[in-house]
Amino acid sequence: MSVLPGMMRSARHPRAIRWPGSERWILWLLAIMIGLLSIAPLARLFWAAIAPQGIPDSERLLRLLNTPRVLRATGNTLFIALGATAISLLLGTLAAWLVALSDIRARAAWVFAFILPLMIPPQVTALAWVQAMSPSGPLMKLLAGLGVPPFAGPPPLYSMSGIILLLGLHNAPLVFLAVRAGLQRLPSDLVEAAKIAGASPLRVLLTVILPLARPAIFAGAALSFVAAAGNFGIQAMLGIPAKVPTLITLIYQQLNSTGPGALPDMAVLSLLLAAITLAGMLISSLLGGRRDVRVSGTAHALTQSLGRWRLPVEATAWLLMALILLLPLSALLTTSLTQGFGQALNWQTLTLINYRNALFDYPAVRHAFFTSLWLTAIAAAILTLMALFMACYLSWRRSRLVRVLHLSSELAYALPGVVTGIAALLFFLRPLPLVNVSLYGTVWIILAAYLSNFLALVLRPTLAGFARVERSLDEAAQLAGACFLRRMRDILLPLVAPSAIAGAILVFLTALNEIQVSILLVTSSTQTLGPTIVFLDEGGSSTLAAAVGCLMILVVVGLMLLASWCARRHKGVLPWQV
Repeated sequence: MSVLPGMMRSARHPRAIRWPGSERWILWLLAIMIGLLSIAPLARLFWAAIAPQGIPDSERLLRLLNTPRVLRATGNTLFIALGATAISLLLGTLAAWLVALSDIRARAAWVFAFILPLMIPPQVTALAWVQAMSPSGPLMKLLAGLGVPPFAGPPPLYSMSGIILLLGLHNAPLVFLAVRAGLQRLPSDLVEAAKIAGASPLRVLLTVILPLARPAIFAGAALSFVAAAGNFGIQAMLGIPAKVPTLITLIYQQLNSTGPGALPDMAVLSLLLAAITLAGMLISSLLGGRRDVRVSGTAHALTQSLGRWRLPVEATAWLLMALILLLPLSALLTTSLTQGFGQALNWQTLTLINYRNALFDYPAVRHAFFTSLWLTAIAAAILTLMALFMACYLSWRRSRLVRVLHLSSELAYALPGVVTGIAALLFFLRPLPLVNVSLYGTVWIILAAYLSNFLALVLRPTLAGFARVERSLDEAAQLAGACFLRRMRDILLPLVAPSAIAGAILVFLTALNEIQVSILLVTSSTQTLGPTIVFLDEGGSSTLAAAVGCLMILVVVGLMLLASWCARRHKGVLPWQV
């Protein structure tokens, strides 16, 4: 009977339970790790930008920011990000309406195909489209069959418009995910009332649905803007040959030509890039929340019948998917199966030598693959463990310290990867105190950057898993005398394991192919898989780069299917789930 008063207090005040020491020291361990991996490097980046000699120097900042190359790169970055966001908004919003509100069939397969380009590394996307639009590519052959004359001069993708187009296509799934989530929460009462009043489906869309979904649309626009401004793969593979400088390519080229001596100036450009992305997110948030669109009503699934337009709309949707996805990937596969770039694929030119070289005969590619494999495996394991405890604290113990740690992890993920890379270089350039060991030039600095950049990625699905767990189970075990680690192992971990594993696969999927973070951290002896595509293409090995790209896509699809299987009973955990 002595435990009944305590049980009644916990039922009335679920947050009144005093957490013993084990929770506190685990929380402080998380705080130390996030502080050293995220907060301290970003603070070092800020200080190096404003005071490289230890004293703030505003004249140097203004002189650097007013140079013609920086002004041109800043203008190009803004123009490209805005143009790509406009394309992403159009495609992503249409796709979200089609999936969330219409009665199209096979929507799960279509969503999987629509999300797939977002999972494919951007450098592979750029390589695939370049090869699709080469003189012997399938797109040029299709246009020639329609009577369109061949393009004169350099390939059309090597231009600012080409960069905008590919970034818009690549980031459209980000808008789709945000807008679909908003559309799924629409109150059906208002829509039904508009229909009863005689409004046509188009009028309902324009006057009811889109105004209510405006916050979600602007949230998707912010995601697309940030992703476009910080996308290194497409900007580098198309912009550097076309001589279209952006902030991210300027940082890359300057560090390659000058070395660590350029880090203070590159810290300034990194902060400028971070300021642009954060300003874009802030403006989008302000525009999306200018008017209160909260309404009361029932938020259940809405379906607008397409009627006689159903079959044409489905055909158009799948045709667009074939154009966006299958056309460039078929060109990439064709190139990987030939001995020379531009060769037509037939029985005389068909060869698997590029795949043999990628898997067995080129030590640099093989070394990059295994380095990426074990680095991402370690990062996924550590981040999943951190996310389990962070999600528990965020769900049931939202103290001020926990909120600060959560905000720090979200900020590190929202900033462009090159900012994380520069911050890691500055923070780990000197030997670590006490142990006198330097991480600069080793794979461990890449691991540290991964741990800083991708914590939020695994934390989100893990939080979704904890949201489905009844806290009374944990409280009952606590009253029975189980310690925190015992409760986590025996009760909480089995319940949230599918969501946590899905998050770990997302981290593995992203880190295995990423390029934004590691492009500034890799060396000749610490290559990873993402930058290898760029280096192979720059070195003239386009067919080998295509083979590596096809293998990366195969891994991506396999991991997406594995994540879907792990989260099959937890709908909504993965972005491509319907």
